[in-house]
Amino acid sequence: MTLENLYKTKALHKEPADKLEFNGLVQSAVDRLTDAENTDLSYASRFDLAYNAAHGLALAALRSAGYRTDKRYLVFQCLAHTCNISKSQIRTFSLCHDRRNRAEYGGYLEQDEALLHELIDNTQILLRSVRSLSL
Repeated sequence: MTLENLYKTKALHKEPADKLEFNGLVQSAVDRLTDAENTDLSYASRFDLAYNAAHGLALAALRSAGYRTDKRYLVFQCLAHTCNISKSQIRTFSLCHDRRNRAEYGGYLEQDEALLHELIDNTQILLRSVRSLSL
């Protein structure tokens, strides 16, 4: 579905982009991504930081396109229309969203260092893509 189709189904809401909000989301993501790379932190903390950095960047991309959503997972699915990243990268973000939910609501976080590294690497790629967006 396109962003406009998601708007028509009420999954997205139109809202003008805000440069200050965009910059804040990106800076928060940069800070979190930097902290996620700190191997002195626990796996759970690093995963949470990396996931939230990715989510913030995906939200910044959606907001730069003039949309907002109440559905947390949707910002990752919208990346196909807001950023120049691969379907494989989007699948990684979606998998991490599922793992985050399992930890947040079920109390279980599977430690998978390879997935965490993939999340951090893909979030760095997403950061470069989001920084190329113009407001």
